Amino acid sequence: MAFSIRTFALVAALGAFSGSALAQTGATPWELKPDMGYAYDKSGKTYSYKMGTSNAGELLKGAKKVPKGTLFFIGQNGQLYMRSGPYLEGDGKFKFGPDQ
Repeated sequence: MAFSIRTFALVAALGAFSGSALAQTGATPWELKPDMGYAYDKSGKTYSYKMGTSNAGELLKGAKKVPKGTLFFIGQNGQLYMRSGPYLEGDGKFKFGPDQ
């Protein structure tokens, strides 16, 4: 099944900032692996694929790095979204967490 290189790049880059997520209260890290590809297809399903290295150059063509500090979430409509910008309060609590 084909998937967007941009989508793969977005999801794979999440591993780059998962370490900082450990420091946040209630946050759990994603366990992304460098030899795996992760996809979000046109119907909203997610997949993981074992990757090789023979065509890595082709995979990187058109790929973009995800900026650090990017939040990914599923909206009420089931669509995957990303938001750059602050998502933590000054005290390190998640800005969009459940009401307390």
